Amino acid sequence: MLHELLLSLLGYTGDLIIDEREHQDSLGIPISDDHRSFKLAPDISFIQPSDRDLIERIISLGFYYRELDRFATKSRNLSWIRSANPNNELSNKNLQERQSVYRRAIANGIVEILSVYRSAVLHIEQKLLSESIPILATITQGLNKFFVLLPPLYELVLEIERDDIRGGQLLNLLHKRCHCGVPELQSCIQRLLWHGHQVMYNQLASWMVYGILQDQHGDFFIRRQEDKDVEHGSSNPDMSEKLARLSTDDASLTDWHLGFHIFLDMLPDYIHMRVAESILFAGKAIRVLRNPSPAFQFKDTVYNQQIPKGAQKNQLSTGHFPFHKESFEDTNLIGEELLPQSEADKIENMLRDLKESSEFHKRSFECAVDSIRAIAASHLWQLVVVRADLNGHLKALKDYFLLAKGDFFQCFLEESRQMMRLPPRQSTAEADLMVPFQLAAIKTIGEEEKYFSRVSLRMPSFGSAVKSSLDLAKTGSTGASLSNASSEISLDGWDGIALEYSVDWPLQLFFTQDVLSQYLRVFQYLLRLKRTQMELEKSWASVMHQDHTDFAKRRNDRLNCSVSQQRRQRFRPMWRVREHMAFLIRNLQFYIQVDVIESQWNVLQAHIRDSHDFTELVGFHQEYLSALISQSFLDIGSVSRILDSIMKLCLQFCWSIENQENNPNTSELEHVTEEFNKKSNSLYTILRSSRLAGSQRAPFLRRFLLRLNFNLFFETTAQGVLNIVRPSPTLAVFSQQ
Repeated sequence: MLHELLLSLLGYTGDLIIDEREHQDSLGIPISDDHRSFKLAPDISFIQPSDRDLIERIISLGFYYRELDRFATKSRNLSWIRSANPNNELSNKNLQERQSVYRRAIANGIVEILSVYRSAVLHIEQKLLSESIPILATITQGLNKFFVLLPPLYELVLEIERDDIRGGQLLNLLHKRCHCGVPELQSCIQRLLWHGHQVMYNQLASWMVYGILQDQHGDFFIRRQEDKDVEHGSSNPDMSEKLARLSTDDASLTDWHLGFHIFLDMLPDYIHMRVAESILFAGKAIRVLRNPSPAFQFKDTVYNQQIPKGAQKNQLSTGHFPFHKESFEDTNLIGEELLPQSEADKIENMLRDLKESSEFHKRSFECAVDSIRAIAASHLWQLVVVRADLNGHLKALKDYFLLAKGDFFQCFLEESRQMMRLPPRQSTAEADLMVPFQLAAIKTIGEEEKYFSRVSLRMPSFGSAVKSSLDLAKTGSTGASLSNASSEISLDGWDGIALEYSVDWPLQLFFTQDVLSQYLRVFQYLLRLKRTQMELEKSWASVMHQDHTDFAKRRNDRLNCSVSQQRRQRFRPMWRVREHMAFLIRNLQFYIQVDVIESQWNVLQAHIRDSHDFTELVGFHQEYLSALISQSFLDIGSVSRILDSIMKLCLQFCWSIENQENNPNTSELEHVTEEFNKKSNSLYTILRSSRLAGSQRAPFLRRFLLRLNFNLFFETTAQGVLNIVRPSPTLAVFSQQ
């Protein structure tokens, strides 16, 4: 009986101690899985009831041992690897889907606990055989601590199998179970959690040291994007198409933008989302640093071979980025230098220190992750800012997308002015624009400008409803049609003029499609503004030229003197309107170019000089773009719509004035003036509204208002104190002509 009792403690039943589950299964009687099935045989009558209860309590440990050992054996089973063959592909796939490296690690911890239990049983057997001592009391005393360990572990295993818990969910479950009032059980669960963390640290090391995702069974909280797409469908197909066009060859770019994501179901609760994002970023950055583009390798090698070290140092010092570069003899060394081996060893040592700790310390873990992220961000900063000359590209985007090269765009608009008076042709609009674009480049762009070749002009497709400049001028014959025309956001068919900027690896990590679209939005707004300002100036120059010609004729021809005098009287009120329009457009243009773009550019340059962190730089650049859009009123619908309408009215006014000689139309000019007064009044009302007084944009609005109304002229004009509409008696002058 003694040996059968000891064998039952190790999960083996016999005649004295039976497995009730097996017995009832043979009889077809169902029994619950969590039922302790080890019982004394019912036909044994010589054991007292008190001893029977004590024995059944003791042998319940044998049941728990057997179930825990079954779980450990099942979780540690690697036979599916050995049995893998093409003829049994489906069964192997099913076996593989049930595997989990985290379960295997927990099973290793359970094996450790069960080995201690077996040693205790062996010690009891030796003690009972060597001494004549009470059997049940000795067994109870020797196995007393396992009564508080094995039942909770069995419940833990049941929950894991019932809910199919794996990966980060398993770590989360163990972390919660650690918080208990039993010291022995707490240390036991902590040991299991330590085993689970070993797997996590190995995956973190693979990810953050080598940029490799080792997650065969989907246990890690970092996953490839295609796994998510298969399960839930692609959430952003447009972005995928853009990236596919952006770089077909560089898989690292796709990995950076769409390759990996945080799988929240596998993220333990005690790891903050910010920390998980840092882990995701660090791994992606290491992948980029260890897998540079072949084109970048070649370009970097040629660059180092052709430029002397002194010239490199001088060139980098002008950009305020002191960074010494060594010459390369082999392009394979570039990836190693982007992330030096010493830095990789440093990251690995930090993870090794965490791995060797007996307990998980949240603060130490977060500090280590932040340090690793800082290392990755710093080297990515050196790659993007120093090697790829980020500042030069930012300056090029400012020159061409923010119209900092005003001479180039002034020349382009002058060369294309006559063409833009006609409607754009669907098939040849882009080719037509290339002629003035190239002429402007020849006249204003020097040979030392190395970034202009990256800029290309595009004219996106448009619908048949697009109106030409002359059509818009003709639609102003009635008040209703003019009001409808002024309510449209688009000025004319040429509003779709766009620029594209060619970006190479690794700057595509920084200049994403979303960033370039924001630049394009500001560019189209500024180009419309500059075009409007130029038309107002050209119309003034044209009429002044005509006025000087009339003055010369008047001196020679006394008979037509009265006609010239009448013409000047006729146009004088309209030129007052033109001056009001030019005043508003000039101040808006000066405000955006100087108060907004230049000031924000200086702020960005200060951040670039002071920062050595790639993610910080991305954030600073996004703040820069957001400030440009916000302070230019592009995100305030009411203000931007009014300004667009005002620009449209200015163009209509210029075209109408130039047509007055051939086709006098008093009502059209009066309607333009009336609409301009309304829009100006609405703009001033919005700028002065109390609703915007407490908003974040209030300082920018107030700055623009101060520039407009520095002498109260704009306020009195907008309020209608100055009657700038032509008085009705002058209409007779037009009718006489």
